[in-house]
Amino acid sequence: NKVANAMTTHENTLFEGLSRRTMLRQLGAGFGLVGLAGVLADADARGATVSSDSPLSVKPTHFPARAKRVIHLFMNGGPSHVDTFDPKPALEKFAGQKPEELTKNYQRAVGPLFPSPYKFAKHGQAGLDVSELFPHVASQIDDICVIRSMYTDIPNHEPALLMMNSGHTQPTRPCMGSWLSYGLGTENQNLPGFVVLCPGKPVVGPQLWGNSFLPGIFQGCHINNSNLNPKSIIPNVANGYLSASEQRRQIDALQELNREHLERRGRDGSLEARIESLEMAYRLQFAAQEVFDINQETKSTRDLYGSGQFADACLVARRLVERGVRMVQVYYGGGQPWDDHGDIHNHRNHAKASDQAVAGLLIDLKNRGMLSDTLIVWGGEFGRTPWSEGQKGRDHHARGFTVWLAGGGVRGAWRSARPTSSEIKPSKTGCTSMTCMPPYCISWDWITND
Repeated sequence: NKVANAMTTHENTLFEGLSRRTMLRQLGAGFGLVGLAGVLADADARGATVSSDSPLSVKPTHFPARAKRVIHLFMNGGPSHVDTFDPKPALEKFAGQKPEELTKNYQRAVGPLFPSPYKFAKHGQAGLDVSELFPHVASQIDDICVIRSMYTDIPNHEPALLMMNSGHTQPTRPCMGSWLSYGLGTENQNLPGFVVLCPGKPVVGPQLWGNSFLPGIFQGCHINNSNLNPKSIIPNVANGYLSASEQRRQIDALQELNREHLERRGRDGSLEARIESLEMAYRLQFAAQEVFDINQETKSTRDLYGSGQFADACLVARRLVERGVRMVQVYYGGGQPWDDHGDIHNHRNHAKASDQAVAGLLIDLKNRGMLSDTLIVWGGEFGRTPWSEGQKGRDHHARGFTVWLAGGGVRGAWRSARPTSSEIKPSKTGCTSMTCMPPYCISWDWITND
């Protein structure tokens, strides 16, 4: 026992104060740091003095950018592609049947084929098909590229939501917004580089806008937009006791202590994130009340978007990107509202609450000269089956569902092939965002105008 106690005491002494960075440096002849160096900034990875510049400062790009910013309109729950942007006329012909190919190849329960209760019509110069659910979006179809060949690996909400946000079904990767703000920075140092608007939280929650192994400053800033009172939308953002100059002196003193502590400890991601968050919180209290005050907009602009939580969120998204925020993600609602297992007729209510707002956002950006360098992404985590679940619902469908893109150099008035010829994984949609926004430049000529 004495020997065991002595060994335990020696081990505790050996590893006391050992940071993860030190462990990576000492173990395996230092090969642990090889992977770490890919995440850390080059100067920091070589042990240089940490720069005083904000990590959110604008980064130089390797190639000319098609887009400067992204707005992701997330229809969480899974909108039905066969009832919105991908008509299936054969469903009328084979209604009520249950082909052997479906029951043989599909893992979940399969019901009879179920025609869409909604009518489709062709719109725009290219005659793209749009359901009667989206008359306002249909009027803007010449600016939209419809992708009908999306697929994901697992037809369940949690892994599919993670896949659509981070390109992986497990919460181990940074989300798209974190990568964009990490790689490009943001043009407004008084606002977060990545903002998430959702009245409540979607399924999975904060991991959908998480930074994973990237520094904490690059995680998304979740704003509950169920009440857009600019004075209370971010709790405790305003200091009611100290003036701005007094707060600045207080923050400077606190940050000096933090930096001295940081120098003694070496690089510590959690402490660095806290230092940056204090600076952001100080600046945000002055910028937030202005950017979230949609009453500053004219009546004609408010009318363009319509009314409701989602409409107001779309308007806030435009105000945020207009002020330099790199990416804004707008969730349709908390939970999984588009998940219509029981009655696909509920899609009419969801579309009514979002159609005018989405079209208004496209029109507003175009009128302001911003659509050409703002990438708009619309879609959910998967689609819904062409057969019924119960009498009137549809189940999850992970292969061959639809998203659409607009702006940011995307080819409008165009649709992709169906999945028989070209399947696209959500991680590639993220790459498309980065295609339009260097330094992540991947040439996708079939989606862009170049």
